[in-house]
Amino acid sequence: MLKITLSDAVDVISKSGSPKATKVSQIKNRQPYHPAIDYYRTLRLSLAEIHSNGRDRRAVDAILPAITDPKKLDNYHAAIEGYKKWWGRKNVGWFVPPRAEYTSGDVSVRVNPDLGLDLDGTRYLIKLYMKDEKLEKLRIDPALVLMELALRPVAQPGDRVALLDVRKSKLHVLGVDVAKNKPMVDAELGYIAALWPSV
Repeated sequence: MLKITLSDAVDVISKSGSPKATKVSQIKNRQPYHPAIDYYRTLRLSLAEIHSNGRDRRAVDAILPAITDPKKLDNYHAAIEGYKKWWGRKNVGWFVPPRAEYTSGDVSVRVNPDLGLDLDGTRYLIKLYMKDEKLEKLRIDPALVLMELALRPVAQPGDRVALLDVRKSKLHVLGVDVAKNKPMVDAELGYIAALWPSV
């Protein structure tokens, strides 16, 4: 069974032609994951810690001074400011988000939400998008469909999957028909499985 991340799957689905095949090759041949090369790991974990401990919005300001890598300062600053703007005056509660996998054919996609937040009475399973690149609909819809497919069996009935464009302070929630999009997602995962041995 070939195991990939949600980001891997969306990276492939959002491309076409030779860049699509190139992305599959890059995923297969990259170095194994290590926390030291996970650029935004500190920020993701810090935000989860703030919410899980019931701290208020001001606690976010303590993240940037703790960053020692000067190469990260600008990007972390932009993400932190965007997150604070999105948080605003919302009444935010915390719960531990479930993790799951969606399997189609020989490919399994790991879906690990970064945050489980109760926003004014509605529970959201949230993945954080922190990159500087514009978050296009071509990436949003497949990501949310995969999250819904993977997490629905382990989520509570009212839980909603969401993708937070941190820098833009915008929360995207599922807005497409999952049943209609599932065959497309399955076909894309089939493409990855078919190409994998030859790249």
